[in-house]
Amino acid sequence: MSSRKPALSLSTINPSIINVHYAVRGELALKADQYVQALNEKTEKSKQLPFEHVVTANIGNPQQKGLNQVPLTYWRQIISLLEYPDLMNEHLELAKKIYPEDTIKRAKALHAEIGSVGAYTHSKGVLGIRKRVAKFIAERDGYPADPESIFLTAGASAGVSSIMAISLQKGDGCLIPIPQYPLYTATLAYLDATPLPYYLSESNDWSMDHETLLKAVSEAKSSGTSVKALVIINPGNPTGACLSKEAMEAVVTLCYEESIVLLADEVYQTNIFDPEHRPFISFKKILKGMKKEIADTVELVSFHSISKGVSGECGRRGGYFECVNISEEVMEQIYKMASVSLCPPVSGQIGVDLMVSPPKKDDESYPLWLKETSLIQENLKSRSYLMAEHFNKMEGVSCNPAEGAMYLFPRIDMPQKAIEEAKKRGKEADVMYALDLLDATGICAVAGSGFGQEPGTYHLRVTALCPETAEFVGRFEKFHTDFMTKYA
Repeated sequence: MSSRKPALSLSTINPSIINVHYAVRGELALKADQYVQALNEKTEKSKQLPFEHVVTANIGNPQQKGLNQVPLTYWRQIISLLEYPDLMNEHLELAKKIYPEDTIKRAKALHAEIGSVGAYTHSKGVLGIRKRVAKFIAERDGYPADPESIFLTAGASAGVSSIMAISLQKGDGCLIPIPQYPLYTATLAYLDATPLPYYLSESNDWSMDHETLLKAVSEAKSSGTSVKALVIINPGNPTGACLSKEAMEAVVTLCYEESIVLLADEVYQTNIFDPEHRPFISFKKILKGMKKEIADTVELVSFHSISKGVSGECGRRGGYFECVNISEEVMEQIYKMASVSLCPPVSGQIGVDLMVSPPKKDDESYPLWLKETSLIQENLKSRSYLMAEHFNKMEGVSCNPAEGAMYLFPRIDMPQKAIEEAKKRGKEADVMYALDLLDATGICAVAGSGFGQEPGTYHLRVTALCPETAEFVGRFEKFHTDFMTKYA
């Protein structure tokens, strides 16, 4: 028998990989996929399931089968023309019968800039698109943006991972909100950097407690950890909370005083439920509105994406980040690392262009675009409010209504018997709850422990994307009642 050992095993691969965890696509999602496959194939196992379909409430993936958010017509028309540009040339007369004139004009202009969507572009992304991103930022914030400081990316996640890899050395500390999106802890584990949690205040609508943030910095410095970066997710994921102007100014001041780079995850900036009461304000706008010595020195990288908002084009992989007050030497390194990946997906770059530069009011496509985007926004808002209302009526459940994003993070007062049973199974109590919920109802949620939570508390993250909200709530309520009775 050969004594040869495999080149790759858990003991020989990069040990940092072993430490990476990503709850959104973890054990629960894998089990849900198995149920979906069994139901699709109509196996014997599927006949024994107490549900006929799986409700994917675990991930913000609006166009996913089962959630079925309809793609924006304007987007798909332009993208289809760019995928088959002959429609704008020899088949133009046919195209005119199908496509509004403004979409053909827009697609022609993009084709003139890009050429074939199958070709590489500049590593930062198409310059014309970056210029329009800069215009979008300038109009949003009232301060100019430089297209050379903007990098188009394969979704915001790729940008976050890249900037964190460039910013953090082994052991460096990165302040992250708890609860947080698991991308951040996963990336920190991979980089062998140190997560420095600061807890958001659930009793105060998941607001940021500045004293808690200062305490996290102080404790890190006392332990000898270099605090290099601070992550803010606004609007919040998984909480749906929006930061106040005062809280944001305090964050920027802290970054100035402690020489910390600010990483602003702003991918849900379009998903604001009550903009008159709590509008979205970017950290770029806050920073540039402060006194000059702060405005011109605090290093900021802000991220945006086509995966969220009203577009929901997750699979197209498009996003961008803007660098503010980053030195020329570091910008060269960021560009070098972008060049290693050649370029972001061209289809995603086109999506970014359509996101930052939608049809104008006098365009033929505008009325339909407005109707579709308004419906998406209103449905998301109404589902979120309805779900929060029902959660708060359930025994032992409390849920802060979301101010934005597309999630809810209800808290479950777990019975002691359930906690003890979870220990016997080798699980966190909220993981056991979520697994039992999936087995009984087909609802796939994510346990709060995957996002981080105050010790002794238990949560679930669910999306507000499920079209059959009444059915979702009904299934959930029945399960929860049975669960609480079982472990009373």
